[in-house]
Formats: sequence, structure tokens, C-alpha cells
Amino acid sequence: MSILSSAIQRSTLGLHPIEQYEPLIGAATLERIAAKADRVRTMRVAHISSTFYGGGVTELLTPLTLMMNAIGIETDWHLIQGTPGYFVCTKKLHNTLQGESLDFSDAEKTIYEQVVFENGTRLHLDECDAIIVHDPQPLPLITHFSDREMPWLWQCHADLSSPYAPVWTYLRQFIEQYNTAIFSLPEYGQDLQIDQRFVTPAIDPFSAKNRELSDREIREFLGNYKIPTDRPLVTQISRFDRWKDPMGVIEAFRKARERVDCTLVLIGNNASDDPEGAVILEQIKGAAGDDVIILAADDPTLVNALQRSAAVVLQKSTREGFGLTVTEAMWKGAAVIGGDVGGIRHQIKDEWKGFS
Repeated sequence: MSILSSAIQRSTLGLHPIEQYEPLIGAATLERIAAKADRVRTMRVAHISSTFYGGGVTELLTPLTLMMNAIGIETDWHLIQGTPGYFVCTKKLHNTLQGESLDFSDAEKTIYEQVVFENGTRLHLDECDAIIVHDPQPLPLITHFSDREMPWLWQCHADLSSPYAPVWTYLRQFIEQYNTAIFSLPEYGQDLQIDQRFVTPAIDPFSAKNRELSDREIREFLGNYKIPTDRPLVTQISRFDRWKDPMGVIEAFRKARERVDCTLVLIGNNASDDPEGAVILEQIKGAAGDDVIILAADDPTLVNALQRSAAVVLQKSTREGFGLTVTEAMWKGAAVIGGDVGGIRHQIKDEWKGFS
């Protein structure tokens, strides 16, 4: 039995078989993936992040961890548990990584490090062959596993083009204990004493959010959420986060509506590790009028239907590590306008694939 045939047989249980990706990536790439997977399929890998719900990391890890298990790599996904105060601290760290000048006090460092210590006490990773830690929330975990023999990798999904120097210096003491740091783009590379790799994120074209939908399905889902289709739809789909500039979206929409009668739909969710989300959502509601529809919903098929039916899909980010929603909309052939920042610059070729 070939390596590829063996991998195909293991790709079952709620996942599309790996051979379904062949028309998109080609037989040679598929065989290369299967061969690499076969070399490590007896290994056990653990991903550690801060939430199973909401945000780009979850969007990536949900299909990735399932696919890794399906092709024979035993893969766990652990969640950092934290207090509200801890997530206030980690949100500040995220904001400083994306360039905001915010002091991180000694008291905040104590909260941050204590909660990670408590999680490290509960986590038992001795049987793992590799650990992948995502973003700043669980970053100091490595300091509590001094007898580690397996490689530890830190993957940062933020826009690291200009991190706030004092906080970056603080985080660097933890980062440089890892074997490798992984960033989305080469321009996010930093002056570190460890190996750095660059991995561009990707979407799953067969997920509920990206699969083909019939016109009937699109009408049904838009109707279920009472989204009118008598006027052109403009939409932005993202977490309720100020880095996504939802207020700027509303302002731009108001200007466009002076010339074209249309409807704006803002749909998002509040990631459980983002304490600012509820505040931003209330600000959006306060600025919206009758021509703006705001949906706090976790419905991937609704997102799919909106992206397929919208006249314009926006991603007006002011910082963006890599905009998965941009790739999703482009995959569906939508007209896309994105902020000229971070990963969006690589996703959208101005006036060719969209406008930035």
C-alpha cells in the first residue's frame, strides 16, 4: 500500500478525505504532505492556546488538529484556563505586540505569570514529542517544564511589524527559551537568539464556512437572520475588536451610502479570551442606525452565505497578522476591500485581487 493510500484510509471520521484536496493543490503536493505525515505519524503533538471559541487561532486549530489526527499524527489541543483579570492582562499583551504603547506593570506581570504557573501545574505533557504554544497567553508555560526533551515551538499570530519595545523585551525572556518561533510573514521576524520560521495561514475550502452553497441555501440563511436582499449588501466579518476598525467601517459605509443605497452587515463573535469584545460591541450598536445590521453569532454557514451574496466584503483592519476572512471572501470570488496593513498586503494585490 502506498503512503498516500494509507493516509487516505486514515482520513475519516467527520473530515473530508485528504484526496479531495488534490484538485486544489495537485497530486505532487498531496503526496509530499502524506509522506511527511507518515514519517511522524507515531509522534504525539500538543497545541496550547487560550480559547476554543472565536478568533483566528481557533479558526486555524479546529481543522488542523482534526486533520493531523485523521492522517495519523496523535494531536492534543489544550486550553489555558484563566481569571478575568488574567485575560485583561493578556489582551494588553496582544495590543502591545501589535504596536500600542501600554505599560505592563509588575502587578500585571504577577497575575500573568501566576495563572500560567497554575496551568503548567495541571498540564502533563511528558508523553508529547512536540509542543506548540500559540500567542502570548500561554507563553511562559515553558519555564515550568525544565526537564523537557521534546521541542517547544511558539507560534505568534499577531501583526508583529512594530511591537512595543518595553513589553517585547519582557516577553522575549520567555520566547528565547523555545526552540523555534513561528510567525505568519517574514516581516514579522525579530532579533531573537532562536530559530525563526514563517508559515502563512490557510483556510479549509471544505469547511462549513467555505463549502459551496446553492442559491436556495443562501436565501434560506439570510432569511433566517432577517437580512434583506432588496439592496446591495456590504459586510465585514470579524471579531468585535478595535484593531478591525468597526467604527471606521460604519463611517466609510455612511459615505458610500450617499451615492449607493445599500445595507451594512457587521457580524462577529466575542472570543472568550477577549475582555474588550463586549465593550466594542456596545460602541458599534451605539453608532449604528437602521441601515446597519449587527449580528453577534457563531454561524459559519451564515458567514459563508454573506460572503457569497455581498456586493463588497470589507476587512478594514488597522493591524492584521493575516486576515483569514480576506482569503475566505476571495475564495468565493467576492469583491474585497482590505486595510493596507500586515498580512492583507500579501493577500490582496491592489486592483487585481481586490482593493487595499
